[in-house]
Amino acid sequence: MKSTFVLAQLEARPNPMDNIKKAEQAVKESMELYHPDFMVFPEVFMSHYPLGTDRKIILDSAQKLDGPFVKAMQDLSKANHLWMVFGMREATEDKDDERSYNTSIMLNDQGEIMGVYRKTHLYDAFGYKESMNIKPGDKLFDPIDTPFGKIGMFVCYEVRFPEVARDQTAKGADIIIMPTAWVKGDLKSLHFRTLITARAIENTVFLLACDQCGETYLGESVVVDPMGVPISCGNERECLIPVHIDTDRIKEVRKKLPSFKDRRPSVYTLK
Repeated sequence: MKSTFVLAQLEARPNPMDNIKKAEQAVKESMELYHPDFMVFPEVFMSHYPLGTDRKIILDSAQKLDGPFVKAMQDLSKANHLWMVFGMREATEDKDDERSYNTSIMLNDQGEIMGVYRKTHLYDAFGYKESMNIKPGDKLFDPIDTPFGKIGMFVCYEVRFPEVARDQTAKGADIIIMPTAWVKGDLKSLHFRTLITARAIENTVFLLACDQCGETYLGESVVVDPMGVPISCGNERECLIPVHIDTDRIKEVRKKLPSFKDRRPSVYTLK
């Protein structure tokens, strides 16, 4: 089964409507150049605030799933008959917790919400504390059957937890999408590529990592095949990254490398 994905490596702005305009332009260019079946946008693409922004401004920016940002992305998806994943700040219903969710949404080509994932493992690392403003979700993503294969998802920092990708593969994922906002820093580029490659190899899946870029974030979005081969990648600037995926490659690799099948869960202690 062959399909075309495009990763939209973009730098999100504070105003969600500015990012809608960016998404519209990215879709227009992608449709003209690559005719994709599926587009992937980065983590928290709805709004990004520079370091030092007043916390209340960030918290007040959250929207609900039926809010204007999601609605505009649904319209864009439907108008172009395009499956889509994108990240946002989702307002919660918890009156005792002012934080929002770091949420990624999957739409089908009619703009319908097929899956919602609230990031469960928060980036409290490298001197940053995501949990100050973000409330963790309480369950992992349920992979979605699509015309392009069964697609799983996790977000950014979660690539450092092998159990998360393994959970998606155990649930039948052929392709795993990773929206991300990977912060620049010492060895961060090495970690980014190494971890993504490892998750693809050990689960024999395609892994698509779509990163933000710009002053704060790394860029370097990448697609890795089930044997760990990078088959498409971006640089540090805004760009569109097309990739052609053939899920027959998964069967081919798993025949040669049946490591997922050869697991022995009965002898593992994972606590």
